[in-house]
Amino acid sequence: MSFLDLDERLSDLLDYVELDRSPLTDIKQLADSGVDIGLVEGGVCNTDNVQVLREFRQRCTTLVAVGACALTGGIPALRNHYTASACLQEAYGRGVSLDSPLLPDDPELPSLLDKVYPIHELVTVDYVLPGCPPPAEAFLELLSALHEGRPPQLDYPLRRFD
Repeated sequence: MSFLDLDERLSDLLDYVELDRSPLTDIKQLADSGVDIGLVEGGVCNTDNVQVLREFRQRCTTLVAVGACALTGGIPALRNHYTASACLQEAYGRGVSLDSPLLPDDPELPSLLDKVYPIHELVTVDYVLPGCPPPAEAFLELLSALHEGRPPQLDYPLRRFD
């Protein structure tokens, strides 16, 4: 959402940025040619997340981890202090485990991982935009720098965590 805080500056970005797989476009698959820059937010908590992230990494020239959850697992990683079975027992009741017949069992539901992983533990990350969320200006600086072929200048105001 902070990306949208660029407001009218978004139209300037659209002169050289084309959105592909995005909540803004609701496109579910990447273009066959892949993408130059991939922005990934969120931690990795299930088998579907792992598969999508690895495929995305293969199809991106540059991958950017966006936000505290992508960098550290964020608030969802608080469950890492407990076993996955303990979390399931809290949600579904005592006696439930990862292989319990009491859990919803549908091929559409991905399996829960043992913990929430930051994305750099599963794939190579080229750049990070820290924050919760990163400020809009950080997106603008990163995308502008990559377009211009220069290193991004993400000084303190653009990488703070407050």
